[in-house]
Amino acid sequence: MEFIKNNFFKSAEIIGNFLRVDSNYEKMQDVIKLITEKHIEEYKGLVCGNGGSATEAMHYAEELTGRFRKDRRALAAISLTDVSHVTCVGNDYGFDQIFSRAIEAIGKRGDYLIAISTSGNSMNIIKAAEMAKSMNILTIGLLGHDGGAAKELMDYSFIVSAETSDRIQEVHMLIIHTMIEGIERLMFNENY
Repeated sequence: MEFIKNNFFKSAEIIGNFLRVDSNYEKMQDVIKLITEKHIEEYKGLVCGNGGSATEAMHYAEELTGRFRKDRRALAAISLTDVSHVTCVGNDYGFDQIFSRAIEAIGKRGDYLIAISTSGNSMNIIKAAEMAKSMNILTIGLLGHDGGAAKELMDYSFIVSAETSDRIQEVHMLIIHTMIEGIERLMFNENY
């Protein structure tokens, strides 16, 4: 059962490595301010990812449309993981187009995209970022390893350097919760 202890210590090590990069705090502060301004101006967040990252995308959206820690008005956020859309576009255009088609359909200048990928090399994430950039939509990447090809397409990226997707996703979830708390603090003067 040594693996149990090892898992917790490995997770703590990876979180610690991320925390030791001072620029992550500054970027986080900048991103929180930017996306808060977008919600104040009635723009929306679009969020996408594959597999476990898809569930993180859904989690981000539901925390904004529902609530995080405090009761407040709902904020516009959409996870681009609707099953009927994904299977329709995947069948008709290919899996690489599932997110870019959704952005083309419902995105508008002024919105923001959070693209989540543990590799940074998923073609549908890259195409989503390309579509967002072409529409003047702010791009934020939650990426893993070295950021992959997607990092070049992001206005802001948070890169979690780790060997496995599960450890990367644990830090991504911490980033997501921190962003949401920041939005609530700025928009609604919430104290925790």
